[in-house]
Amino acid sequence: MDQHPYVFLPKPLRLNVTRAHSCTYLPDKVERRLAADISSRPELHDTLAQAGFRRVENWVYKPACQDCQACQPIRVVCSEFSQSRNMKRLAAKHADLIATVLEGPLTDEHYDLFQRYLTSRHVDGQMGGMSKEEFSSMVENSPISSLLIDYRDTEGVLLASVLVDLQSDGLSAVYSFFEPDCPERSFGSFIILDLINRVQQSEAPYLYLGYYIAESRKMSYKARYTPFEIFHGGTWQRGSSL
Repeated sequence: MDQHPYVFLPKPLRLNVTRAHSCTYLPDKVERRLAADISSRPELHDTLAQAGFRRVENWVYKPACQDCQACQPIRVVCSEFSQSRNMKRLAAKHADLIATVLEGPLTDEHYDLFQRYLTSRHVDGQMGGMSKEEFSSMVENSPISSLLIDYRDTEGVLLASVLVDLQSDGLSAVYSFFEPDCPERSFGSFIILDLINRVQQSEAPYLYLGYYIAESRKMSYKARYTPFEIFHGGTWQRGSSL
């Protein structure tokens, strides 16, 4: 009986270039992205993340802007990270918070906090006007392992949340939102410190923070967490601290 050793190769990943639109972070700039749907190839996520791609729902993307390379993928080398004095004070300021991983569906409390955050911080951003269904899809629709970490005070009030992807080499901070009426808390900075600590406890090397833009105040803060690496020219290179 003849046997034919058929080899079924996986379907190649299709990359698309999005339409140009105004850049959210730099004035007078136009943004385009290289994007791919990985819902049928989730095993490719980590390799793509290590090549500078980011995830939103089933899609991964990276900037593909003509004549601009301001957006640079950045990751913290958690295995070498140590807190500065200011960071230790910040961590102590949030010792009252209780962090838990959400194990059920999203609630109105999450969406209300998300809306207050957007209205205060990013009303002109791409997420402005996002419906509750769209918000739920952003958090819950993922082809890979991800989780939402909630931070509550001692009375159980939700003050901050962060969506995190689990990767073979650490964690990736996808999106965070927090109470905007407590600027003295510096929730964004505290969340990064907490994630770095989680990566260190897992003995993984990296926390991915998305894109670093030196010219943008909204994005340049990421270089405070040293040592860090920038993906440039096809390789991860050690960056210079601020």
